[in-house]
Amino acid sequence: DENIKKLAKDFFRKLEERDEQTLSIWKQFRDLSVEEYIQIYKRLGVHFDEYSGESFYQKKAQEVLKMLEDKGLLQKTIKGTGIVDLSEKKDLSTVSTVMRSDGTSLYITRQFLIIYFRDLAAAIDRMNKHSWDTMIYVTDKSQSNHFQHLFQILKLMGYDWAERCQHVSFGLVQGMKTRRGEVIFLEDVLNEVRSRMLQNMTSTKTTKDIQDPVEIAEKVGLAALIIQDFRGLLSSDYQFSWDRALQSRGDTGVFLQYTHARLHSLEQMHGNAELTDVNVACLQEPDAISVLQHLLRYDEVLYRSSQDLQPKHIVGYLLTLSHLAAVAHKTLPVKGSAPDVAQARLCLFHAARSVLANGMKLLGITPVTQM
Repeated sequence: DENIKKLAKDFFRKLEERDEQTLSIWKQFRDLSVEEYIQIYKRLGVHFDEYSGESFYQKKAQEVLKMLEDKGLLQKTIKGTGIVDLSEKKDLSTVSTVMRSDGTSLYITRQFLIIYFRDLAAAIDRMNKHSWDTMIYVTDKSQSNHFQHLFQILKLMGYDWAERCQHVSFGLVQGMKTRRGEVIFLEDVLNEVRSRMLQNMTSTKTTKDIQDPVEIAEKVGLAALIIQDFRGLLSSDYQFSWDRALQSRGDTGVFLQYTHARLHSLEQMHGNAELTDVNVACLQEPDAISVLQHLLRYDEVLYRSSQDLQPKHIVGYLLTLSHLAAVAHKTLPVKGSAPDVAQARLCLFHAARSVLANGMKLLGITPVTQM
């Protein structure tokens, strides 16, 4: 409907002109949105110190346009559109549009095409305000070109710190459906995974002993979603499967939580006391050595993930650790073993559980102690 497009364009112009009634309507929607964001992100264990959207940078966007003009970077096309030439030979083979022909600034000067993207004005303002070491943009991969342009323009403007801006792109989740229909909202997904997890738990014999099954279902369900999402390269698209995500065995978040809960139970059963004077020479079995060798790789995996900002390294490490610990739990009994052997094995399982818990927390997963 072309008329709707025209109305939207007029509304946007009124916003830029700071029309009082238009701003009042916008503010209501913004406040409602932020309130909802806070509640949803709270369920994910995520907290933001600032919510500074596009509007925050409106005045600063005009300053950026002035800076581009002063530096001779802003050019006008025949149609009156403002562009910045990003080509090496300055032949306009690669340009970025920063201003519409009607004079209103495009999102790139405040914020990119969707609300997760920050712009030139935001980047400059945040450097002035926070003196950051690294600024990381996390958006879907379709915006990669926009960020390349953003960083290039910042460099052309003389900001050396543009080299320390990074874009972490993510792919699409395909085939995700909830019982409510085709259009997927994050809240629906979180409610659905909690409901399915609770249903799975109630079909087992141990659920009756859990103090708060709904809370456990929420944490385990979230682990299932996060592990399925983080298993591969972030920028890769993947096919979502509820059945695969919620499997209690295999490379899933449910299995990570189950292994952690089982190891925690083992510690509780044997007093959960501080282990001292452990004779590690008692750990001679291949399964014990496999766990020990894998534990030694933890810092290496953390370093690798910190360098390329890909959580898959941590996910793969934790899944392997869970499988190794599960095997060792079967073949290396603590109960009935000689005291020094029992102590050494208990220490080994404690180390495995501790690393498992720390690794999950890094991924935004809250470890559970019973399932």
